[in-house]
Amino acid sequence: MKKFKKSLTMVGILVFLVVLAAQPVNAMHIMEGFLPIGWAVFWWVMALPFIGFGLYQVGKIFKDKPEQKVLLAIATAFTFALSAFKLPSVTGSSSHMTGIGLGAIVLGPFATVVVGTIALLFQALLLAHGGLTTLGANAFSMAIVGSFVAYGIYKGLSKLNVPKPITIFLAACIGDLMTYVTTSVQLALAFPDPVGGFVASLIKFLSIFAITQVPLAIIEGILTVLVVNAIYQYKEKGLISNETLSDN
Repeated sequence: MKKFKKSLTMVGILVFLVVLAAQPVNAMHIMEGFLPIGWAVFWWVMALPFIGFGLYQVGKIFKDKPEQKVLLAIATAFTFALSAFKLPSVTGSSSHMTGIGLGAIVLGPFATVVVGTIALLFQALLLAHGGLTTLGANAFSMAIVGSFVAYGIYKGLSKLNVPKPITIFLAACIGDLMTYVTTSVQLALAFPDPVGGFVASLIKFLSIFAITQVPLAIIEGILTVLVVNAIYQYKEKGLISNETLSDN
């Protein structure tokens, strides 16, 4: 248990260093005030039911499975650290991993919606990544779509008896990519091309994001495999309880 808590402390230190090093940028989270008010409200309305039920699920974890608080903390720190770390893009923008696959795998999708939304909220308040008006849109793309895609792939491939490392890798990697596919859709809906409309705008945004996001998604997949394997090793060695990880 001491080693497991030490690992959690290291994740916390990583988050602290990211907060110190990060600077306000116009990141690939949709920035404050960028979306027209109608679309900002629309994505908030779409996201709120998932966030509400996610809070209910987190409440159940705290009440029925308090031992999973450690995993909740690790997943939140992992998501915050990866999604807050800005990497330059050859397109002149910036790119981010999401970190959302880890929570989806070890906690399930609804609890991870809360994990992702909390990470996005703190980034908006502390790092000027994203914003409060666009939090609904960013939460929908990363915390909701990313979580459910990663969870669905993980459960589906597990039932097909695909090797666990490959299952985890693909879940995290594709969950990351689908976050930015969703962001592209959101931007294309809000800003259709004057000539080609929604489709032309979507192609433009997808082409911009894909150049840098594909390699980042691969890196995120590898990191998630390493972290999930470490968690399961602690479980097998009895350093954390068998109830801490459950079949979500």
